[in-house]
Amino acid sequence: MIASVFFFSACDLDESPVTSIDKKALFGSEKGLTTFSNSFYEMLPGAQAQATSEFLAADYVAPNAVSGFTLKNAIDYNTNYGWDQTSWGYLRNINYFIVNCTDPAVPEIIRNNYIGLARFFRAYFYYDKVRCFGDVPWIDHPLDPGETELLYGTRDSRELVMEKVWEDLMYAADNITLTTDAYQCTLITKWAALAFASRVALFEGTFRKYHGMSLATSANTWLQRAEQTAWEVMQNSGKSLHTNYRALFTSEVPPTSETMLAIAASEALGIRHTVNWAWMVPAMLTAFDLIRPFVCTFLQKDGTPYTDRPGWEYEEWYDEFQNRDGRLNATLRYPGYTREGVISLPMLGYVSRIGYHPIKLAVDETFGDTQSLGLHAVQLLRYGEVLLNYAEAKAELGTLTDSDWAGTIGALRRRAGITGGDLDAKPTVVDNYLKNTYFPDISDPVILEIRRERACELSFEGFRFDDLRRWKRGDLFKMSWTGMYIPAINQPLDLDRNGTDDVIFYTSDEALEEALKDANNAALYRVRVTENPVAGGASVVEVHPADNGTGYHLAWLTISDELKVWGPKQYLYPIPLSALNMNPSLGQNPGWENGARNDGN
Repeated sequence: MIASVFFFSACDLDESPVTSIDKKALFGSEKGLTTFSNSFYEMLPGAQAQATSEFLAADYVAPNAVSGFTLKNAIDYNTNYGWDQTSWGYLRNINYFIVNCTDPAVPEIIRNNYIGLARFFRAYFYYDKVRCFGDVPWIDHPLDPGETELLYGTRDSRELVMEKVWEDLMYAADNITLTTDAYQCTLITKWAALAFASRVALFEGTFRKYHGMSLATSANTWLQRAEQTAWEVMQNSGKSLHTNYRALFTSEVPPTSETMLAIAASEALGIRHTVNWAWMVPAMLTAFDLIRPFVCTFLQKDGTPYTDRPGWEYEEWYDEFQNRDGRLNATLRYPGYTREGVISLPMLGYVSRIGYHPIKLAVDETFGDTQSLGLHAVQLLRYGEVLLNYAEAKAELGTLTDSDWAGTIGALRRRAGITGGDLDAKPTVVDNYLKNTYFPDISDPVILEIRRERACELSFEGFRFDDLRRWKRGDLFKMSWTGMYIPAINQPLDLDRNGTDDVIFYTSDEALEEALKDANNAALYRVRVTENPVAGGASVVEVHPADNGTGYHLAWLTISDELKVWGPKQYLYPIPLSALNMNPSLGQNPGWENGARNDGN
């Protein structure tokens, strides 16, 4: 789907859709239905929005600064997280289509196909609203100005709305006739609908379980739905894991073996994006790293935890990349990484402040670094996620078998180059580092390993914020941003062991001048660091003395840790004041009343 049409203005909830296009032309032929339904795709995120969705919304990212939802007192009901005119305009567009797609001149099977597509997008719309706000008004037809009970009534229950979402998704899966989009995977197919249904059901099942919600439809029922829809995709879609993990995120035409829905670009049509610019260019000011506690969760190639390695706490950058899960090198600049034949270390000091410079959603060619010249596809739905959804749902239900493990987590790890460990049988031993650092309340080694796998496999694909919320682990957003270990400061270092100095972490101009006398590379990175960060002072990369008494760990903005907050109310967004002024009956979500801010309570 390259071009889309959006017919109705994003008006207030009490306005009816208006179009000057003759209704017969729209609904009286398949061509008209196709043209209209293309407008639904406007709801999907753009390439850059999707590719940068975790810059500020993941616990494992160290961005420019603390901001947004986790910055103390930054959010209240004046902040709008999607309860706006444009958003509700999408719903009116969909409902108008469903209600009017009745012309008998179009065969019923064709009409049902397009209604199925519309209902998929209605489910997509409402899943997003429930994730954000919990209870929301359920509206399944274009509102008439006289329908005051709906216009000014209360929100409907999460139970009612999510059951409607499920009905829509099942209708979509049963009636969408497209089963393959063999070129660029930009259209909703039957299998994409089922894959998305497994995502929705897993979110809802685990959210209800870990938040202790006792609703009419149990958490286990939702988990069974996740299992069943994922299984149908696994058995009947013909999809499989693509052999090259990195190619999933760097190819102009996404690998159709695994991709189920993507955002595509086209050089021929002049459709490009700014993803590489956002990921690779310092001028974008989107500098970000992964933090070391997360990097340490990537397994060794033999399947054992990296933190089982003697001395792992003090391993230098070169050493810690050796014999690891192949996805580590596909996610970060690694020793030996090149761009167009040129060794490219982390861009230390500005883009990469603490040493772990992401590359996962950027191409290695430099042409895409120019604004709006990116051409590679961006994933929205892929088979790897379906395997993870299936494994987690069954693990939460207590029904995951060794065979299930081998076909899901084992398969993903084999693709990542892992040759040992629990590939064909469920794990029986808890990794204490993973448990203590991330999930202290989880003692089941199977669930722990599935959560590890989900984080490593799906990093930067837009899942982490929702995963931590559904697992009720929002406190992880308060983690300190600590980075790689370095053996010394104020002296040249050869990070990649190629015989050439790469960087000096220096504490003063005098120390830098002295250190440069011994450097064998005049073009090495020069990174100003401090051992004593000052609140309100200039932001400088920090060095924290390591416990071994000789080296240091890089860190970023630990002085701002007190500004990172998470409280019970942050599992839902506030209803914006603009909506409450129009309809006070909506009510506010708990903790956000009377303009309360995100203060950690």
